[in-house]
Amino acid sequence: MIRKVKSSLFAKVFCITALMLLSVSLLVYGLLAWLMPKTYSDRLSAALDRQVEAFLTELEQVPFSESGGLFDQFQQNTDIYSVQLYDGNGQQVPLPTKKDDDGWNGMIAAFTEDPYESSSVLSADYYFSFSDSSARYLLIVSGTAEQVAQLKQAFLRILPYLLLAVIAVSLAASWIYSRMITKPVLEISRISEEMSGLHLEWQLDGHRTDELGTLEKSLNALSHHLSAALSELQDANKKLEDDIEREKKLEQARTDFFSAVSHELKTPVTVIKGQLEGMLLGIGAYQDHEKYLARSLEVANTLETMVQEILTISSLDAAGADLKKEDFDCVKVIRCYLRETEDFIAEKDLQISLDLPASILIHGNRMLMEKVFSNLIGNAVKYSPFGAAVRIGGHREGEQWAFSVENTGTQIPEESIPKLFDAFYRVDQSRSRETGGSGLGLYVTQRILRQHGSECVARNTDCGVCFSFKI
Repeated sequence: MIRKVKSSLFAKVFCITALMLLSVSLLVYGLLAWLMPKTYSDRLSAALDRQVEAFLTELEQVPFSESGGLFDQFQQNTDIYSVQLYDGNGQQVPLPTKKDDDGWNGMIAAFTEDPYESSSVLSADYYFSFSDSSARYLLIVSGTAEQVAQLKQAFLRILPYLLLAVIAVSLAASWIYSRMITKPVLEISRISEEMSGLHLEWQLDGHRTDELGTLEKSLNALSHHLSAALSELQDANKKLEDDIEREKKLEQARTDFFSAVSHELKTPVTVIKGQLEGMLLGIGAYQDHEKYLARSLEVANTLETMVQEILTISSLDAAGADLKKEDFDCVKVIRCYLRETEDFIAEKDLQISLDLPASILIHGNRMLMEKVFSNLIGNAVKYSPFGAAVRIGGHREGEQWAFSVENTGTQIPEESIPKLFDAFYRVDQSRSRETGGSGLGLYVTQRILRQHGSECVARNTDCGVCFSFKI
């Protein structure tokens, strides 16, 4: 029981409050039981003094022999219990009287109990002299005080009932008070346990206007802020996990890329080395130096193109999001590239059609975007059959510009389209070797566009292949 009380705030407050109320109630009752009879007794004594003082004033104005009527009249007062008279030598003197009373001996008023020992009698001593003598007399007057005794008895009679009422009221008041005080504290304690477990989906009433109400409102605000901070922390943690996962994938992609680079670079180097060794040793067909020098030059050009693409990729990784961007006219960029490749276009008798406005201003890195247009248009020119058509278009779509490069006369197998933008992927290995492809052009194009918030999409059309993007 004691352990349970110690472990419960409500029980502690209830017990302490009940004990305090009981103690205060009993103290008040004790003070009333002591002070009220005493106060009433003092009032009776004062009233007796006033009556006796008036009586003595009359006695001092008459001789002893004529004072009997006054004594008789005084003793008829119901508040007077007894009267005793003593001379200067302490000898009791019979009271003078004019009454014929068979039961009275003419000496002293009779009473059944000692007035000095009775709780229902008040006594007082008075000195005076009769008018016919200078001798001093002592008058002892006892007054009835039954009301005081009755008052004490009344207090004793009501004590059991009063105790029951005090206990009942104290317990009820203690329960209400304890409930009122401890309810918000217990609620706050419960909330603190939930907060320690990071459970913040709760709300206190906050209707109180006292300090506890202020605390409830503060806890509600704290819960809201903690919940928001925790949500932000979780979002940040999720973002961090995503970033870490993305970095892992990028790192794996870099590892795979450089592994592929080492393999791709080794092939042309091996070819060039073999051809040069064959020519130096004069082995078989390698004695035709002009033929194999031309082939070695083609392989070296392919190797140079590949190295340039790798350097571009490296610069993209180094620059990250800090690319220097500017506004430039991409129509001029497209026309400039077409002029540079017009001999190759004419050699294949390609039909170039432009569906472009006079000027298109875009915001980006000029050098890298030139690479995008040259790769897409260059691929269309390289892989189009003789006499095919190449269509280059650009038009406005809301806040963006949509570009497309389509070449006719050839299509890409559907299963190869998702792999087109992978590093070193070639749809037709032999054909790519013949055209000098490095296998990195579309991979670099996609990397550049993603740095500009865009993405290239490849699809087969009814008569060819189309590459498009928006920026």
